Amino acid sequence: MSEQVRSMFASIASDYDKINSVLSFGIHHLWRKIAVRESGAKEGDKVLDCATGTGDLAITFKQKVGAEGYVKGTDFCQEMIDPAPAKAKKKALDIDFEVADAMNLPYNDHTFDISSISFGIRNVDDPVQALSEMARVVKPGGRVVVLEFGQPKGIMSLPYQIYSKYVMPAVGGFLSGNKDAYTYLPETSARFPAAGKFVELMEKTGKFSAKRYISLSGGIAYIYIGTVA
Repeated sequence: MSEQVRSMFASIASDYDKINSVLSFGIHHLWRKIAVRESGAKEGDKVLDCATGTGDLAITFKQKVGAEGYVKGTDFCQEMIDPAPAKAKKKALDIDFEVADAMNLPYNDHTFDISSISFGIRNVDDPVQALSEMARVVKPGGRVVVLEFGQPKGIMSLPYQIYSKYVMPAVGGFLSGNKDAYTYLPETSARFPAAGKFVELMEKTGKFSAKRYISLSGGIAYIYIGTVA
C-alpha cells in the first residue's frame, strides 16, 4: 500500500472509532456481526483479520470462536492497530495483533480456517493480489470474507450520494481535523467495484470454488464470501 494512504490512516487513527460511529450511526457494528455469522465461523476456528484497524472485526470473530479458537489481526498501519490490544483486553479477549501487508502476508499456506477484511480491500494497491494472499493462507474449504462499501441503487442512491459527498467530509473533517481523509474515503467507495463486479475480481484469483455476496442496507455495503478451493 502507498505511503500516502498509510500516512492518511495514521493521521486519523486516534479519532477513527468515534468518527465511524458518528458517520455510520453505529450500523457498522451490525454489519460486522452479520459478516461473522455469514462466515460460518465456529468455536475453535483460526481466523486472520486483515486491515483490522482498531480491531473491531477481530474482536467480533474472537467472541464467536471462543477460548479454543485463535484470532490474529493485522494492519499495514501501526498507528491504526495501536489501540486494538487494549480494546480486546478490556473485553477479556486474547487476540494477537501485528503489522502486516494484506498483499504479502507472512504466514504459511493453509494456516487459517477464515481470513477476513472489512472496509480495507478498496485501499490496497492490488485487490486481486490481496484476495489471492488471503485465500492462500486459508485451508481448502475455508472462507475468505470481505465487508466493503458499495453504491446503493434506487431510492437510496441520491441521498447516499449527497451524504457521502458533502456530509461525510464536513463532519469527518471537523472531528478529525483532516477533511482530505474523509473526502478520499467516500470517493474510493464510489469508484470501487461492488456486487457482481467485485465477484469478478474474486474470480480472477482462481482461488475460489464458490462465491456469493449479500447486500446490506440497500447496497450501502456488501459482504462477499469465497470458499477456498
